[in-house]
Order: sequence, then C-alpha cells, then structure tokens
Amino acid sequence: MKQIKNITHNVLSKAWATLYRIDYDYQFKNGEYKRLKRECYNRGNGAAVLLYNTKKRTVILTKQFRMPIFENDRSEGMSIEVCAGAIDKNESPKWTIIREIEEEVGFKIDDATCVMEAYMSPGALTEKLYLFTAEYSEDMKVNDGGGLASEDEEIEVLEISFNKAIEMIKTKAIIDAKTIMLLQYAQINILV
Repeated sequence: MKQIKNITHNVLSKAWATLYRIDYDYQFKNGEYKRLKRECYNRGNGAAVLLYNTKKRTVILTKQFRMPIFENDRSEGMSIEVCAGAIDKNESPKWTIIREIEEEVGFKIDDATCVMEAYMSPGALTEKLYLFTAEYSEDMKVNDGGGLASEDEEIEVLEISFNKAIEMIKTKAIIDAKTIMLLQYAQINILV
C-alpha cells in the first residue's frame, strides 16, 4: 500500500505470542501524512470446525474457561465453542483441525471442508481463522477428548441438538463469534 511508510515495530511483550506497538506514517485522502501508533497482537493463525451429524441432527461443541472473557465479565468465564486451535508451523489449516478434533473432542475424521476465512478482531489481532465444517458419526469416536494436559487444556465435550445450539445463540449461552458464524452457516446452508 503506497499510503503507508516508515513502519517500525516495537516489541511490548513476547510471552505466549508477540504484542507489538507499530508506528507508521499513513497518508490520508487529503494527501497529508500523519504518524500513527497501533498495538498489534500476533499469535499466528487458527482453525475451527463445526462437527455435525445429519442423522441425529446434533453438533459437537466444547466448553472451557477463557480468561479474557472472565476479565471482561466475571460472570462469563466459561465459553461454549466449536473445536478450534492454533495452526502450528509447517501445518495446513485442514491438518490442524483434523488434529484438534482428535485432541479436543475425541473423534478421528479424514476430511473437513473450509467454508470461510475471517479476521475476528482486525483492529488488534493478526490472526486469520480458517472455518471448517465436517460430518461425524459415532464410529469415528476414538477417545474421550478433553484436550492435552501438556497444553493445560481442560475441555468439556458437548453433543447437543442443532436446534438447541441455535437457541443458545438467542439466549446468549453461546457468545463466541466463530461458533455463531459456523452455526449460522450450517443453518443457512441446511447442513443439519
């Protein structure tokens, strides 16, 4: 983009991911440049999947504690979400989601369909999410799921009716954006 120049990165934190303050000159429509400063959190990209069963008309969701939600509202620390995870280096989004499904919810699937890509908070995060759907059946169950102890995960696996999941959006029991997007995608496209 020709209207951006003199970009500098200042590392503010390099703990779980990298938090930068990025300073840059931005040219406005009137032709003038102005020096701007923005914080940008780079934690890599991620993948998420809505697992659904057309015969039972059910979906698999997860429930886990999320500190940022708790920090924002002490009554909302637990989050009901689709299965998701960070994309490791040299790993494709599809391979990531196949791995995460087995780790988090205990199903071994062979394929998933990427239905959209989205930036969930483009004003602050670099993360792009690859959103998938995949059909599951009981014969694909290989373990109880629950996440990896080495990643300090404690995930409750929920199998609920698709209609109940849609209702949970209305009642605000589901407030996670990627989950809402995938459930609405399934509703619009009549997957379940």
